[in-house]
Amino acid sequence: MNAAVELDHRDVEASGAPRAIVLRTHGTTHGAITRLVSPSDIGELIKPFVFLDLFAADPANAPRFGWHPHSGIATCTVIFQGEVAYEETTGVKGTLGAGEVEWMRAGGGVWHTGSPSGTQPTKGFQLWVALPPDLENGSSESRYLSADEVDRDGPARVVLGSHGTVRSPILAPAGINYLDVRLSAGEQWTYQPPAGHSVAWIAVHDGRVYAPELVSTGELVVFEDSHRAITFNAVESAGFVLGSAVKHPHELVLGHYSVHTQASALRAGEAEIQRIGRELMSAGILR
Repeated sequence: MNAAVELDHRDVEASGAPRAIVLRTHGTTHGAITRLVSPSDIGELIKPFVFLDLFAADPANAPRFGWHPHSGIATCTVIFQGEVAYEETTGVKGTLGAGEVEWMRAGGGVWHTGSPSGTQPTKGFQLWVALPPDLENGSSESRYLSADEVDRDGPARVVLGSHGTVRSPILAPAGINYLDVRLSAGEQWTYQPPAGHSVAWIAVHDGRVYAPELVSTGELVVFEDSHRAITFNAVESAGFVLGSAVKHPHELVLGHYSVHTQASALRAGEAEIQRIGRELMSAGILR
């Protein structure tokens, strides 16, 4: 282990009790997909973040995700390597490359599809964010950011929310930060959550960091509810995503592909999903 990292880790411990890790998981892997968070398990602990998949696939044998619906949530996809093709019933379609970001606010209902494309292996995260009552059955919205449009503050690219002097151009609900962090070997970085952000977690896709316990590639950890800062020390070059937020105060009412705050909102979302599905069938897109 890098001696400088060991010293930094001891210094963090000596300066006062660090923010504790209360849960860690490597999730469940099926082929190219590792499910780290679902709405029915860890999503209850870290809501509004209710779902997280880590995907790593070779386009030659990667799974193809057919058309499927969502309501009540927004999806956010960050690509680290390769390319992913996407299409939505809003009429938007295209390809995401390394460093790029897809934000799709399903609101009252959307269908979409996506799969790896090109020849290079693909790696990235897909996150679901539970929407508040004023947005969960509202209009749909998409925003796609090139790598150059995702500004950084220090080692953190600001995907959603704001950090330091940087604010994401994506109009996500208030009280949510989602950062793409890359640390060099031996580098130390401290994240101070904004006021009210008691939820915090990270998922490591590359390398190892102390936070204050060792967290390795493929692992997600949840920190205790608190407003205290979290200090990270990279054992080696490391990449991870970090989420922090004001706790989502609503019940999670679950459908197959949807998350709402109450049963009536879910029923409305499912009705709109079914309506769009009938249109897709009439057009010969669904069978």
